Amino acid sequence: MRSPRCKDDSPRAALQKQGYQFFSPASTAAVKPCMWNKRSLKGGEMCYKHQFYGITSHRCVQMTPTLRCNQRCLFCWRSFEYEVEEAEECPPEEIFANLRRLQKRALSGYKVSPYVTEERFKEALEPDMVAISLSGEPTCYSRLPELIDMLNDDGYTTFLVSNGTHPEMIERCRPYQTYVSVDAPDRETYLELCNPIEDFWEKIQESLGLLASRRSAVRTTIVKGMNDFDPAGYAAMYDAARPKYIEIKGYMYLGYSRNRLSRENMPEHAEVHRFAEAVAGHSEYEITDESPISRVVLMERVE
Repeated sequence: MRSPRCKDDSPRAALQKQGYQFFSPASTAAVKPCMWNKRSLKGGEMCYKHQFYGITSHRCVQMTPTLRCNQRCLFCWRSFEYEVEEAEECPPEEIFANLRRLQKRALSGYKVSPYVTEERFKEALEPDMVAISLSGEPTCYSRLPELIDMLNDDGYTTFLVSNGTHPEMIERCRPYQTYVSVDAPDRETYLELCNPIEDFWEKIQESLGLLASRRSAVRTTIVKGMNDFDPAGYAAMYDAARPKYIEIKGYMYLGYSRNRLSRENMPEHAEVHRFAEAVAGHSEYEITDESPISRVVLMERVE
């Protein structure tokens, strides 16, 4: 099914201009290749997930089953003022059946690029990785476990990135790797920075309690001057959750977040690294890798 043509001033049309490929006119399920996908396709660098986890960037599909979200994080690059309405959810069968077609459509212009080899373009049209992390909160999608199972059964590596507000849904999902965001060391900071529609702090703690039994990662986005304090508080949550990985990543001054925050809120990589070192000083985790270009530090538990 083709994505609908919309009025030029509609939120959906604005996202289409940004490269979003929608699965259906009534839903907000979408695909959008990221910068690293395109850079890798042209023979350039891959994203830090390649460095940390071996993911091949030009064979990765970045998608979401819904753009709905129950938080309004100040550091989020998406618009809160121009939300795309979702009349109905897209069935997982439709998402699964059209995933490669929409990725191909999104990358079609690169086929004639002098920087893209025929072999690499062919590889990009045969993706082996799905990152459910584009925008919105995927656990708001009621059929997420079915979708992930379909992708897994077809041989995809699946990463699920969640804000942790629906632990009952996370418990039902079996992706290759589960991410839960922890962007505050305490409830008060969480409510101020993540601006949830209701207080989900305890729900997030429940989600963290699910991570030790699966391949998992906790991601913390550091916003300078807002949540870059109390490394011992973060360490206590990490140690209690016992995920395989911790990613401490600097906020990037991009998109609509520039309407809410300033460039001064974007930490340098050296600052992110120092904060990770401070966390390591209080926890069972140690720094094992980092990507300065993405301002992210990887930590793993000391066995």
